[in-house]
Amino acid sequence: MIYLVDTGILLRAIHRPNGARPEILSAVSELLSRGDVLVTSTQNLREFWNVSTRPSTSRGGYGRSVERTARWLQLFQRLLRIVPETNATLSIWTQLVQQYRVMGAQVHDAHVVAIMQSHAITDLLTLNPDDFRRFPGIRTATPTEIVAAG
Repeated sequence: MIYLVDTGILLRAIHRPNGARPEILSAVSELLSRGDVLVTSTQNLREFWNVSTRPSTSRGGYGRSVERTARWLQLFQRLLRIVPETNATLSIWTQLVQQYRVMGAQVHDAHVVAIMQSHAITDLLTLNPDDFRRFPGIRTATPTEIVAAG
């Protein structure tokens, strides 16, 4: 099975003070041991960079340097297959945001779904399954669910 790894997973996997980190690492290990393929999108990497380099005094920022963030980005590129946007991504995204009346910051989630659909990926490893429930054909799994199913 192919799982797209959402931004929150990437961020919390590297953030030691976060209580979700051990479970995320266990879930990733479990998926890899089962032979599942883990991918992420260029959008998720951009979102990761945004939060990682945002000052820690700003809304959820980690305050990491460009150099440190770049090292994490390189690691993700070695561990995960990166799925790019395709020519179909924009038209799929446009259809999704109109059909499901997506507004505000949720347009980013719709874009992740558009990328997934353009690559025929149905499974998403995320900390925020409710953000994706409106989109049929997308199956979400949280690290807790993966570890429990072990």
